[in-house]
Amino acid sequence: MPVLAITHAHLFDGDQFFKDKTVLIENGKVSAIGDASIIPPDAEIYDAGGNILAPGFIDVQVNGGGGVLLNHSPTVDGLRAIMAGHRQFGTTAMLPTLITDTREKMLAAIAAVKDAIAQHVPGIIGIHLEGPYLNTERKGVHDASIIRPMEDDAIEVLTSLPNGRIVVTMAPEKAKAGTIAKLTENNVLVCAGHTAGTYDDVQKAIGEGLRGFTHLFNAMSPLNHREPGVAGAAIADDNTWCGLIADGFHVHPAAMQIAVRAKKTGKIMLVTDAMPTVGAKNKSFVLGGEEIIATNGRCALADGTLAGSDLDMMSAVKNTVEMIGTDLAEALRMASLYPAEFLKLGNRKGRIKPGFDADLVLFDSAEFSVKNTWISGQ
Repeated sequence: MPVLAITHAHLFDGDQFFKDKTVLIENGKVSAIGDASIIPPDAEIYDAGGNILAPGFIDVQVNGGGGVLLNHSPTVDGLRAIMAGHRQFGTTAMLPTLITDTREKMLAAIAAVKDAIAQHVPGIIGIHLEGPYLNTERKGVHDASIIRPMEDDAIEVLTSLPNGRIVVTMAPEKAKAGTIAKLTENNVLVCAGHTAGTYDDVQKAIGEGLRGFTHLFNAMSPLNHREPGVAGAAIADDNTWCGLIADGFHVHPAAMQIAVRAKKTGKIMLVTDAMPTVGAKNKSFVLGGEEIIATNGRCALADGTLAGSDLDMMSAVKNTVEMIGTDLAEALRMASLYPAEFLKLGNRKGRIKPGFDADLVLFDSAEFSVKNTWISGQ
């Protein structure tokens, strides 16, 4: 394949901005960055037109998109549709997310992701199992009848993806001592979520290797001045990551601002928690027998209960800048570099530099509209 030269880019390399740069891509990797003099004579040229070229967005919590919910279509074709729904908004890597479901559905989803990765389906890099080992006190829209204690062979299931990342969201207070340690030893990234645990419960979990917190503030015990709860423990700890749904509905902008200011820099990552409505014309779907409708960007049941989001990653970046005053560079890192580091992929994703995967997004910073994306240079 010929070398691809992306020219006239306002480059954000993951650390800082550079004007009028050329980025060369070879064999799916960034090979060089410089001025026009580095372009080989036989290169294919793509003119970025002065738009911002940034590391592609990495979304670690994606329930659905493109009209497809993973729980309803745990297949390679379903994964392709979800990825296509989000790619148009700058996502170049994702963890399709299975909401609490049966053992059979869990196995099917893991098998589909395994096959998709083996088939090099662009953008699919693992799976996020959000449940079923949750606390019904903080279940959200998860089906309480399927939420259950961890079975004796659960660890075997949760460690059964050999070619991608597995994130598991669980309520740490419901897990037997040593469970999180066993999962961590087997390269599972464990997050606390849908939990009514205490600050002390979280400290024990962190001691066993807890990696992060699923959708900060939502479906977890809140911060209180005498009992910091899961939310307080999440913000106070310097070694764990927090997912943040920056749609203005799940978390008030002031609370987002407090979290970003208080949590150690580099440890808050943007997630969408997206439902099938993202990238789809149909703005309603059914989950657990109940209709969920997206209205003005808000996904909810008829009674108003939030049910995932209608958020895409480009909008999450925009909201982070406009709602809470984060500078664009940091918002972009929250959408790419920090998720890459959470996933232990910071050595090849989240930056534009030689040797890194050529996963890129080109967008207009005035309108936050995506112009193009590349996944492994394609």
